[in-house]
Amino acid sequence: MAESFTKDPDAVLDYAWDWAGLTNGTTGARSDWLASGETIVSYTVTVPAGITKDSESSTTSTVTVWLSGGTVGTYYTIACEIVTSEGRTDERSIILLVANR
Repeated sequence: MAESFTKDPDAVLDYAWDWAGLTNGTTGARSDWLASGETIVSYTVTVPAGITKDSESSTTSTVTVWLSGGTVGTYYTIACEIVTSEGRTDERSIILLVANR
């Protein structure tokens, strides 16, 4: 199930996907997906029309996107697909509601 967030249309905020394994020594990790030594080698963040992707970045185990804008009352699904050093592919999405806060 996709995580859900609420964002004000005037806010510029970062959202991150964390694939690091809990057993890989990452404090605060919420998943157990990447194997020990496995890393993200490429990624694609897909953002629908109506919301702005300001920037994006990655580490060996996370992808972060900065988003701005959006129309109040609209839900947006933002997807992130990765390819790992082991040749595995995964995609995760977040659902973003734009609302005055």
